Parts: sequence; C-alpha cells; structure tokens
Amino acid sequence: MMEQVIQALKRNDAEQRIPVVRLEIDYELVTLHDAMNGNDHDGMIETKKRLKLLRQELIRLEA
Repeated sequence: MMEQVIQALKRNDAEQRIPVVRLEIDYELVTLHDAMNGNDHDGMIETKKRLKLLRQELIRLEA
C-alpha cells in the first residue's frame, strides 16, 4: 500500500516537472542559437552540455 502511494507521488512530480524541463530546453536552444550566431564556441559547448543533461532528465521523466 505504501509503495503505491510513493509511486503515485513520483508520477505526479514527474508530470509537473516535464513542462518545466521542456521550457528549459527551449531556453537553452535559444541560448545555443545566440552562441552560434556570435561564434561563441565556449558558450556552444556549455549549452550543449546543459541540453544533454536536460534531454536525459526528460527521457527519464517520460519513461
């Protein structure tokens, strides 16, 4: 019974977090676009790292 309650809470947390992660991905894509337009190689690398982490989180949340 307690396990079911914990699983329900985790699902609810994931459902609330998914739209936030999608917004963060959108923001990072804009940041990457700006870095690319400005030939900011360090900015591109850092933004790609953040995008990779956000992508992994989104995949985990949607599983």
